[in-house]
Amino acid sequence: MDTVDKIIRGEEIEQSSSQASFYPPADQPRLTWKETFTTRRGWYGEYDYAALCMPRIPFIGSSKSVSSPFFGPNDEIPIMVALLMGIQHFLAVIGGVITPTVIISGSGAGYLNLDESTRQYLTSASLILSGIMSLIQIIRVRIPKTRYYIGSGLLQITGVAFSNIPAASAMITTMYDNGTCQKELQPDGTYIYSPCPDAYGAVLGTSIVCALLSILISFLPPKVMKRIFPKSVTGVVLTVIGASLIVSGMKNWAGGSSPCIDRPDSGIFALCPTIYAPNAQKWGSPAYIGLGASVFITIIIVEIVGSIFLKNTSVVIGLLVGCAIAGGVGMFDGSGIADAPAITFLWVKTFKLSVYGPGIIPFLFVYVDYIVECLGDLTAACDVSKLPVEGDEFNTRCQGGLLADGLSGIFSGLGTSMGVVTFTQNNGVIAVTRCASRKAGVICAVLLILCGVFGKIAAAFLAIPSSVMGGMTVFLFSSVATSGIRILGLLSWSRRDRIVVAGSLALALGVALVPDFFSYLLPTVENVALQGFYDAISTVLSTGYIMAGIGSILLNLVLPEDAADPEDIKLKEKTPASSIQHGMVV
Repeated sequence: MDTVDKIIRGEEIEQSSSQASFYPPADQPRLTWKETFTTRRGWYGEYDYAALCMPRIPFIGSSKSVSSPFFGPNDEIPIMVALLMGIQHFLAVIGGVITPTVIISGSGAGYLNLDESTRQYLTSASLILSGIMSLIQIIRVRIPKTRYYIGSGLLQITGVAFSNIPAASAMITTMYDNGTCQKELQPDGTYIYSPCPDAYGAVLGTSIVCALLSILISFLPPKVMKRIFPKSVTGVVLTVIGASLIVSGMKNWAGGSSPCIDRPDSGIFALCPTIYAPNAQKWGSPAYIGLGASVFITIIIVEIVGSIFLKNTSVVIGLLVGCAIAGGVGMFDGSGIADAPAITFLWVKTFKLSVYGPGIIPFLFVYVDYIVECLGDLTAACDVSKLPVEGDEFNTRCQGGLLADGLSGIFSGLGTSMGVVTFTQNNGVIAVTRCASRKAGVICAVLLILCGVFGKIAAAFLAIPSSVMGGMTVFLFSSVATSGIRILGLLSWSRRDRIVVAGSLALALGVALVPDFFSYLLPTVENVALQGFYDAISTVLSTGYIMAGIGSILLNLVLPEDAADPEDIKLKEKTPASSIQHGMVV
């Protein structure tokens, strides 16, 4: 991701001399459709394929800067390069696309505890909808007789957002606690949670309603959007979201989030995920810790010695290593793959849609996060695609991308998937491969759809042990927190900035670290309507990133502006404008 940062700051990018590639010279005419499919230039061009796959030996090799050609969004590109880059983007996002669905549909407190066939379907649905929504972002269409667009017209791949997890988990927890979903206390003190598909329907319905916020914001003037979402707000919210997600990842790393986390001495949860799992262990056992560590360490090693291609697929390589080790020690359960349907599609399973009142405020903040991420992603995507990051063209891309994200929230909910939004990983892939071609994005989107249609692929992801997924998700979730920290680093850090950040983080991290802090604040009453109101307040108070958003927004509005500090002015003058356009850029 350092390369993306350099591009955004306007710095020169150093590349290995072996990374040079060429296609085609500026004075060459464009190929016809027939020539594209019948000539060597159309299929292969003169691209340096060896450079894409050449590993890096630490402390050895040249870092000489080379002028490498660049494939813009609409440039002519060889078929083989487009295929390779499409696969590259697919491998870069596939782990992130399926992770939120795998987690929220799993077992334990705060999750849906769904049966395996339903989880397989939901994973397939998330892949299919991610591919479809990616095509909308990439293709970009103009709304007739208006100046507005749907889609950004850039190589932007979408996927199920990690931000869904805290809000959905808070909703589901409340529904189990108030009896909407059923749980049964066991003699050993643990609970058995019954599957609750209706809770998923409530998550989808609530998300659909809140998606209207993104649609409305997309029609606001750019200056107004920047005023609503300053860096102090977006940085704090993303940091707290990342921190709360890491908690979930660490639980899975140690064995899972089912009741086995309490390490009972007897019962089906004496081992993780249950005593019936192959080669099951106690939660936190060395076997699980080591298995997750194999994934985490592999990702780091690939980043150190991997080629351009391998670095962009480090998460997938880490998963493969973890799965290989799990299979070798007998922890990989492949029975679900054999039982999974060969072909599936959307609406094979459906859920009763509803709007859950206590979940509206949490999901409104989720969509605020979507907006922040989308604006940052589009800014970075324009930079790495060598397109303007200001002016009318840039503003229309932001408007179209935001509108597509809002529509994705509605269509993904109707298609039985949690909110689908733009992903950040692709900007890093574009930066290091110098390929921003939309054709590569279309290939990636088609691959996502195909993986969703073939049901056994989704079943294979669900067969991955929790500790393997945990080792991967801790790395991915840490990237979310890192993005928030990076945004905060762009502040001038005046006294006012410090108060906004410190005041909002105090409550947000406090709630995250002591989740029961507000549990006994409100009474329990028999009046259903009043109890629902109390549940909504409890959900807000117990969700760290919501407290971060409310706290930072209020403090940003009420605190007076500081007198201009000469040192702050000098710092601002040294900061390139492109690096402070919006919040999240990596």
